[in-house]
Order: sequence, then C-alpha cells, then structure tokens
Amino acid sequence: MSSTETPTIFRIYGPTFSLRILAAAIILLFLYYAQGVVVTLLTSVLLAYFLDPAVEFLERFRVPRPIGALVMVLILIMVLIAVIYGLWTRTSDFAQSWPTYRGILRDATLDVQQKIRNVEGSVSDLTTTGDANKTPPSPPADSGAVHNFFVRSIGSLYALVLEATFVPFLVYFMLAQKREVWHGTLQLFPIGRRTQVKETLDDLREVLRDYLVGMSVVTLVVIALSSVFFLALGFDYPVLAGIASGLLNMVPYIGAVLAWLPGFLLAIVKWHTVSHFGLIALVLTGIHVAAQNLIAPQLVGRQVRLNAVAITVALLFWGFVWGGMGLILAIPITAATRVICDHTESLKPVAHWLSA
Repeated sequence: MSSTETPTIFRIYGPTFSLRILAAAIILLFLYYAQGVVVTLLTSVLLAYFLDPAVEFLERFRVPRPIGALVMVLILIMVLIAVIYGLWTRTSDFAQSWPTYRGILRDATLDVQQKIRNVEGSVSDLTTTGDANKTPPSPPADSGAVHNFFVRSIGSLYALVLEATFVPFLVYFMLAQKREVWHGTLQLFPIGRRTQVKETLDDLREVLRDYLVGMSVVTLVVIALSSVFFLALGFDYPVLAGIASGLLNMVPYIGAVLAWLPGFLLAIVKWHTVSHFGLIALVLTGIHVAAQNLIAPQLVGRQVRLNAVAITVALLFWGFVWGGMGLILAIPITAATRVICDHTESLKPVAHWLSA
C-alpha cells in the first residue's frame, strides 16, 4: 500500500446490535420466570385504573381518598368472593356429573379414532398388502388432562396465591396514594421531559380505562345472552356455560371459537347430530360479532387503535410467555406500548405500525 492511499474506515454495528439482542433476551427471560410478580403488578395497575373513577366520585362528596379507596377495594373483594362462591357451587355440581360426560367423550373419541383407522386401512390396502396384526386402540386421555389445562391457563399455584394475596394491597396503595405516586413518577424524569411524560400518562390512563370498561360491559353482555341461549336449549348448567363462554370470549379473534366449547360439552350429552352443534356455533358467533361490533366501539371508541396484525402477534407472544393470563393482558400491554411509542419521537414508527 502506498503512502498516498486513503485508508478505508469501516463502521461495525455488530456489538451494538448484539447488545440489543442480549438485552431483549434477558428481558424475555425475566418476564417468563418472574411471571407471578409481573402479572401481579400489571393486574393491580389495571384494577387501580378501573376503580379510580369511583374513588374520584366519592371524593366529590368529601370522602377522604384513603377511605374511598378502602371502600372500593372492599366492594371489589366482596364481588369477587360472591362470584367465586357461585362458580364454585356450580362447578362442584358439574364435577359430580363429569363421569357421565367423560364416558360420552371417551366413546366419541374412540369412534372418531376408529373411523380414522378405517380410512387409513383403506388407503393402505390400495398400496400395500394388509397386515393382520393391527395396533389396538390406545386408551383415551384421563380427565386429568382437563385439570392440567386449567392449571396451565392460570399459571402456577404460586402465581395464583401471589396475585390473590398482594393484588388487593397494591390496588389500595395505588388508589390511596395516587397523587404521591404520580408526583414521584414525574420526578424520575428530567424537568424538560416531565410535560411529555405527564401527557403520556394521561393518554395511557384514558386508553386503559376505556378498554377495561368496554371489555367488562361486553363480557357481561355476552355472559347474559349466552346463559339465556343455553337456558332456552334446556342445558343442565346454562349459567356456568354462559360464564365460561363469556370469559373465553375475552380473547380477541379466537375467543369467538373458544366460546363454542362449553356449549359443545353440554350438548354432547343431549344431541348427536351435527346440525345442533352448528346452531350453537352460529348463535354464539352472532353474539360475539354483535357485541364486538355494536357495543364495544361505542364504549372503547378508537382509543385502543391497534391493527389486526399487532393484536395477533401480541396474542401469540404474550400467550407463549404467560399462558392464559398472557392472552388476557396482551391487548392492554400492547395498547400501552402504542401510547408510549406515540409520545416518543424515536419510537413513532413503531406506534404507526401498531396503530389501526
């Protein structure tokens, strides 16, 4: 190389990119293994946003905020206890009838497996010589699979106990010390950015509050209509099936299909024709579509503003990380992320991608 040649300068961004990937992996591992703590905190924040308007309403009548917060938390606890007690009694009744349903499901499963084997045997006879030694049908899965499904959907026992123990206290402290927490949060940022942070928190409060109120009303409407529909069909546990359908309906998109399962489970004892199951699917889907397109837009409006791709990716990601709780929290988390990105100049392209 001659002395007159200009050296070429290469800018290598590899280390910075690798550090970002490493940081993302660490955060993902933290969210996965600290599920109990993070889900408890997020659930408390959402409930605090949900109850805050009621506490502010009591303040207008000169009720001190700590007392108003205590009253609302106690009302929430009593409502939850009443709901859990009602569900427990109905679930106990259904558990006593579960052997009947399990036997019918076992027979139906064996029948489907036998038909599949017959089709496979017919196809095999066309290509190879039949084999006399057939593999006997495997026994169906025990009802413990149902138990495992529900356990995985709500997380570990530790996470459930953690949520039930700490959520009421966290919600109370967040409501009672709202102004102190709000002021302390603003103090974490430089003076020049506090106005921007305040606007972000205000928008975040409006989005989460509208979403929670809208989803609560939609879920109650779906539960009521589904229960009436199951009662009209003469099912044994119409209210329990309606509640299950309404809760499953909370999952965007796939909730419309998951809501069929309780009705199908009860109908399998009473009916054996496909047309009846088609009726259940059609009516429940109609209820879901009407609730999501007629009621939800009036309550939630355009506050959430998430496109279908962003919602689907969020459901896949948070469902993988936290299971059933991830499916419930996916939309609030993504909506909050969209609000934060929308108020951050460097992240506005991400907000634009998330927005509807």
